[in-house]
Amino acid sequence: MTTFQPRVLQALERFHAARPWDHNAHYHRWMLRRLPARFGTALDVGSGSGDLARILATRAAAVHGIDADPAIVDRARELTDPAAPVAFTVAAAPEELPPGRHDVITCVATLHHLPFGPALTRFRASLAPGGTLIVLGLYHPHTRSDHLIEAVAVPANLAMAWIRNRGRKAPRPASMTAPTRPATMTFPDITREARRLLPGARLRRRLFWRYSLVWQRPGETD
Repeated sequence: MTTFQPRVLQALERFHAARPWDHNAHYHRWMLRRLPARFGTALDVGSGSGDLARILATRAAAVHGIDADPAIVDRARELTDPAAPVAFTVAAAPEELPPGRHDVITCVATLHHLPFGPALTRFRASLAPGGTLIVLGLYHPHTRSDHLIEAVAVPANLAMAWIRNRGRKAPRPASMTAPTRPATMTFPDITREARRLLPGARLRRRLFWRYSLVWQRPGETD
């Protein structure tokens, strides 16, 4: 087993290098279902090549995407129709979030790169009353439930890679070119801290090594 497991992992890496697919984009439709049909402004933190920001622009009056990588911001601008209500800015979260409040804030596969508590605190402050925060994040597998979901995710991941690429080798999507690093917080720790900062937040483990966080800021009272 000590020699078989590394060989399996290497085979999986070779398979996905030839047939990549975007685990984050898999959840974009799910995220849209948590949002109103129309809303004012949206902020996408860690916007990458802009896929989600462009989708949000089909419902929002204006979308602002920020990312710390100048190269990927340039790529997002190249891929975006100049007429779309989307702007991309090089900025480091959470310190450099744009001023004002937003009806929607999204953060996909980015929060584990940031100081967790300060980032959620800043997102909360930047969210308009009644607005929605959606985080799709990565966590460090630790519990039995984590490893069970991982075991289910592996064959599902292979099937999705094969279906998305129809069995053929494919180029790596632009959305998957940004540098990444593994998550260090466990899901129980994420849940505990998130609910302390965002009372009522809904968190759930997801397939493909992700978790979701959805929180709606209470509306203003008279």
